Amino acid sequence: MTTAPVANRPTIFTHRSPLSSSSSLLFLNRTNFIPYFSTTKRNNGTNCNGYRTRCSVAKDYTVPPSEISGGSGQQYPELDCVVVGAGISGLCIAKVISADYPNLMVTEARDRAGGNIMTVERDGYLWEEGPNSFQPSDPMLTMAVDCGLKDDLVLGDPDSPRFVLWKGKLRPVPGKLSDLPFFDLMSIPGKLRAGFGAIGLRPSPPGYEESVEQFVRRNLGAEVFERLIEPFCSGVYAGDPSKLSMKAAFGKVWKLEQSGGSIIGGTFKAIKERSSTPKAPRDPRLPTPKGQTVGSFRKGLRMLPDAICERLGSKVKLSWKLSSITKSGKGGYQLTYETPEGVVSLQSRSIVMTVPSYVASNILRPLSVAAADALSNFYYPPVAAVTVSYPQEAIRDDRLVDGELKGFGQLHPRSQGVETLGTIYSSSLFPNRAPNGRVLLLNYIGGATNSEILSKTESQLVEAVDRDLRKMLIKPKAQDPFVTGVRVWPQAIPQFLVGHLDTLGTAKAALSDNGLDGLFLGGNYVSGVALGRCVEGAYEIASDVTGFLSKYAYK
Repeated sequence: MTTAPVANRPTIFTHRSPLSSSSSLLFLNRTNFIPYFSTTKRNNGTNCNGYRTRCSVAKDYTVPPSEISGGSGQQYPELDCVVVGAGISGLCIAKVISADYPNLMVTEARDRAGGNIMTVERDGYLWEEGPNSFQPSDPMLTMAVDCGLKDDLVLGDPDSPRFVLWKGKLRPVPGKLSDLPFFDLMSIPGKLRAGFGAIGLRPSPPGYEESVEQFVRRNLGAEVFERLIEPFCSGVYAGDPSKLSMKAAFGKVWKLEQSGGSIIGGTFKAIKERSSTPKAPRDPRLPTPKGQTVGSFRKGLRMLPDAICERLGSKVKLSWKLSSITKSGKGGYQLTYETPEGVVSLQSRSIVMTVPSYVASNILRPLSVAAADALSNFYYPPVAAVTVSYPQEAIRDDRLVDGELKGFGQLHPRSQGVETLGTIYSSSLFPNRAPNGRVLLLNYIGGATNSEILSKTESQLVEAVDRDLRKMLIKPKAQDPFVTGVRVWPQAIPQFLVGHLDTLGTAKAALSDNGLDGLFLGGNYVSGVALGRCVEGAYEIASDVTGFLSKYAYK
């Protein structure tokens, strides 16, 4: 790492934090990380700023009832809904519900809201240590506009290329159909195999749930899987495509084959159905993104949870640690919290659990063992976000366009001999992310196929990233990088493995079978790992809750 004078050196942040849930890493993004971390001084000089971090265990999210002092504590009036967890899913759910049922509360065990969204600004740099961006879908844009952030939206250039590392070279991914004949990431036989498979000249679907690898190899061939989909799975889920469920992880594509007999057949059928169905008028307040792009905000993703919290005001309670949920004799629920003001009990007609599945499992076990067992089965592998900066002249000449690094970023198949999952060109993607003359790169490392990152020091993670970048993007003899941030999430993105939807269905059915009507599950293990999907899912879950309240709560 750089030996620049301390006065001129960007602050180096190093954290190791459990991650509650996620979205994608690179071109889609994840959400609902709820980190717990503490920082302790060490004197061995291993870390740049002399600090080492340690993480507490997930069970710290709750307090056993035996540890709660007696007394009834402060009393609150009966609520229509309590949303447990103030990550982006919980905040968005609460905001939507509050339009019809303002008598609600959002509780968060940590002393800050926003979950996994970790925007840091320091020394002329602005970077993300959780999700980096979102797809600007209409639900996402609606949430931003409703929160007063329309003028703060920033969108990436849709013409900026995306790259995949293959055989030592960063090769552009086709951005539109006219690119398909010319891109060199795939061979001509590989392109022909993909084309024939897409129109249905491929083996029939088997009689069991396929993994992403099985589905793609069968439909589109080995080259599409190895050179496009495998690195994409690493970038979105930090996952192993041989274990991820196609139906759960990429359900829209899976449904195309189911409905139309092939991917192309399903696409034509979907287009026909959309054209025959009257469209609701689009909200005229929403901006219209040009092409396929990603978005953020002028001062980073943190602006969204901050804006929602400002609108919810005192309805958001921080440092409230949920210890238990019990059924109330009135037909609702009693929630007991340890808070800075003491023990607090809430009565609520409904609850939405947006905490990670393993946290929900511990809390819900006294109410339903079957639901708790199902929720404990979801796997969250570790991921590290390593943000580094180089001078512009450190970029290889063949990677520059008009003297600048341009593009969204790059993905690295596991077969290509690099450890880093991928790299986002943060300073190229959005404005005002780095000082003039500097390039800011956000790198992800770890995932389901590399859990060994938990045994590495922060310095070792930076060294691994820097070593990989010098193989394809950075000049081999360039100066050492400035390290702006290293954050390790020991439990990062929930993996939508084969059987995921069945397991989730088992958990929901168990809650219903135990008479726990009005208790809803939310978060990215339910809605999807991309930040945008969490927001879309928030609207869906909020609709379920308001439907329940209107139908049952006032009987």
